[in-house]
Amino acid sequence: MPPTQSSASGLPLRDQPATEPASTPHRDRRPPPASTLILGLETSCDETAAAVVEGGRRLRSNIVASQFHLHAPYGGVVPEVAARHHLEVILQVIDTALAEAGVGWRQLDAVAVTAGPGLAGALLVGVNTAKALAYAHDLPLLGVNHLEAHLYANWIEVAAREYRVPELPALGLIVSGGHTDLVLMRDHGVYERLGRTRDDAAGEAFDKVGRLLGLGFPGGPAVERAARGQGRGGLRFPRAWLRGSDDFSFSGLKTAVLQSVRDDAGAPPVPAVAAAFQASVVDVLSKKAADAARREGVRSLLLSGGVAANGPLREALAARSPVPLFAPPPLLCTDNGAMIAACACYRFDDLRAGWDLDPQPGMKMT
Repeated sequence: MPPTQSSASGLPLRDQPATEPASTPHRDRRPPPASTLILGLETSCDETAAAVVEGGRRLRSNIVASQFHLHAPYGGVVPEVAARHHLEVILQVIDTALAEAGVGWRQLDAVAVTAGPGLAGALLVGVNTAKALAYAHDLPLLGVNHLEAHLYANWIEVAAREYRVPELPALGLIVSGGHTDLVLMRDHGVYERLGRTRDDAAGEAFDKVGRLLGLGFPGGPAVERAARGQGRGGLRFPRAWLRGSDDFSFSGLKTAVLQSVRDDAGAPPVPAVAAAFQASVVDVLSKKAADAARREGVRSLLLSGGVAANGPLREALAARSPVPLFAPPPLLCTDNGAMIAACACYRFDDLRAGWDLDPQPGMKMT
């Protein structure tokens, strides 16, 4: 038997291919879905993440190296800092994910990676790492849309909760720092975007308001903590309903908060402002999503993205939705490799990529 190569972590490596690389990765047969093991990599913004998912559902490992402590002094993500940190830790994160999953390279069926959208430099680190590993280990390479993957976080089985499979067609509400989208998911890979933000994303608005109130970065968890226990006080901010449209707008709300805290007559207490701001965002997101779900006749409502971890938003959607609500646990709301691997499993044949895969910072979902 020929000698086996090993990585720095001691995990076995596949033999190098004996021939020149083809235009697409070598393995052609799609593995049985229930036993598919995929390594998912995510580096679109400020989390370096790797995970192993089995059959598109079973979470074997999920490792995330967050950078929030690096970006907090600046009140937002610094693209160059993010890319450099990805480069420093990505191999360690991958080795840890494989070790925690208890699998070696020979057991994997593919390597999946976020191809876009995201920060160009950050995406480049993940894509090039994935290409090198897939080539070295003779594995298929799959390029995944980050936004689509967020929806698939709802397919991942987590031991702490009762597992249900979302029924299609479904309505997806993707709410994060860079995106706020309503998407009709007719089937796996078949989408129609119904609405999007016309200005700030919901998560971006949380971050900006968090800075205005001196609550730090990231703003979402900080604003939610500050608002806790405030109830329905007298302070109320406007809602941008954009009647006749499924689009969103949060720039006017952000301006209203700014005017409130700079009021010469005396600014309201920070907790009251945080609660009123959060109530406005939650009211608009939950009502527009519930109305769209009812109108489109879907069978499930899928909440996803970093803002999906917000407790009041989850509660409002559960109360208003005419169909079952699916929301990932908080660890799968923020960027992670598990959602990349899950999406790749369900879309294995459609997402096969060649060695010429490049990052697509402006990648569209529909």
